Amino acid sequence: MMAELKKILLVEDNPNDVELTLEALAEHNLANAVEVARDGEEALDYLFRRGQFSSRPQGSPAVVLLDLKLPKLDGHEVLRRIRADENLKLIPVVVLTSSREESDLVQSYQNGANAFVVKPVVFHDFIDAVRELGLFWAVFNEPPPGSVKAK
Repeated sequence: MMAELKKILLVEDNPNDVELTLEALAEHNLANAVEVARDGEEALDYLFRRGQFSSRPQGSPAVVLLDLKLPKLDGHEVLRRIRADENLKLIPVVVLTSSREESDLVQSYQNGANAFVVKPVVFHDFIDAVRELGLFWAVFNEPPPGSVKAK
């Protein structure tokens, strides 16, 4: 029996990476649990239930997969705002980025990231990395209270 799926918020502006991520998660029937935000502002709108997301059900995702290089607001700022909010600060945030810059790594952890994963360049390795992330965070990890189950 499959564990009950928990929502994943994928914050990613690259359509190819979005597609690859959803494909990888679909292999374990996790894709239906993914909401996609394509820039930093949209991610915060989703989390704070405002704008186009004002009518979404209460509750937070079990994990946020966050790219750093985003339009409008970068991933560092999104992470800072998540950690600064009383209702959101416990959500696990995994930075999923192509950046190998040590400054991005250090800043991500200083801002409260739970993990920092560099996107593998090789397609197959990328699929494997995302599948493992999805299984851990959406199935095995116990999220903080108030996390949303997938429909």
